[in-house]
Amino acid sequence: MGMLERAEAIGKQKPRVPAVRPRAKGERTVCKRRATRETREVTTPPLPQLRETIARTVAEAAPALIALSHDIHSRPELAWNERYAAERTAALLESNGFRLERAVADTPTAFVATSGSGSVTVAFLAEYDALPGIGHGCGHNVIAATGVGAGLALAAVADDLDVTVQVIGTPAEESGGGKIRMLEAGVFDAIAAAFMAHPGREEIAGTVSLGLTDLAVTFHGRESHASAAPEHGRNAADAATITQVAIGLLRQHLRPGQQVHGIVENGGVAPNIVPGETVLHYYLRARTAEALDDLTERVLACFEAGAVGTGCTFSIEEVSARYDALEPDAQLVELYRDELAGVGRSAVPVSREHELPLGSTDMGNLSRVVPSIHPVVAIDTDAYTHQPAFAAASALPGADRAITDAAVALAGTAAAALADPDIRARLVAQLAARTPVA
Repeated sequence: MGMLERAEAIGKQKPRVPAVRPRAKGERTVCKRRATRETREVTTPPLPQLRETIARTVAEAAPALIALSHDIHSRPELAWNERYAAERTAALLESNGFRLERAVADTPTAFVATSGSGSVTVAFLAEYDALPGIGHGCGHNVIAATGVGAGLALAAVADDLDVTVQVIGTPAEESGGGKIRMLEAGVFDAIAAAFMAHPGREEIAGTVSLGLTDLAVTFHGRESHASAAPEHGRNAADAATITQVAIGLLRQHLRPGQQVHGIVENGGVAPNIVPGETVLHYYLRARTAEALDDLTERVLACFEAGAVGTGCTFSIEEVSARYDALEPDAQLVELYRDELAGVGRSAVPVSREHELPLGSTDMGNLSRVVPSIHPVVAIDTDAYTHQPAFAAASALPGADRAITDAAVALAGTAAAALADPDIRARLVAQLAARTPVA
């Protein structure tokens, strides 16, 4: 039965009057849900009961979640090309009763999976793109499996909480900004709160990140024989060298939190040809938008210096959309911290969180619009993200345990927020006041 037919059938039903019973200790009414043409109260079971169901659901799904993680890990795919990972993730949700919408936001590897029909919608996010040459050195296979596990768990108590549960597949986090494209396309317009967890070395509840500008500069010179007629050339590689030296000297004067790092993507074609074109690719990062603007202006001056000093010209490309710094929702973070303790984990103190920035993520942009959390879950490794050893650890038992623990904690956080009348009302009010991203 389609959604319209189902709605019509419900509309034709006679109103049911629920039996009156005493409330169990700890039970409370958190919302009112529309039933046919009348309004009735929905009474939420006590949180311990919800947590039991969530934990049991994740435990039952654990073999499938771990298999999903390992499958994605064994077949790394780069940004925008995660066809196997996206379909593998979507198919697991579909087999568990979620309704699938594939290729959302005109993106073949993005999807939305939905369960339930409650009055409030929350989302768990799945990432699955890998790194060039390293594979899953950022552990996005763990993120995908965790998102699925949390979605399945909350779906098991969706009727009790009057919630619609979505798991949203978000490609191209490493480069490209998949969540930004999906945000602008309206995929998150109905989402009251969003949750995801990222693997790492330490347990962090209120993760912070840096804003990021992704730039490629191309220097245009003039080819000539490097021995017979060098005076007729304009060396684009020299322009790149001057730029690198200028940026290196600039680093001494950067503000705390400002960072610049990059690579040479094209440095010429042969030693006996004066390079006519070179390409540098840089990431610029900072803690605030103002600091990132300041850094960008200063780095652009370094690009210009390279061109002026060698008689070359240059052009700049913004490779992917600008990433904003994360702004995790404070109440949701504290709920997550409590739920994390319930699975036997302990997050670093709040005082240390700002000492451990994640790097940069397109989840930052989403967190500026939708109340969100992006905690880090430890996977029992001393390696850092983007190292080959971290890629290896992302498919070991420590990562497998992180999947189930984080899935329980994320689903528990969502349940605790929805069961709290004040937090729920705040999330609903913020959603109602939100202006869709154009």
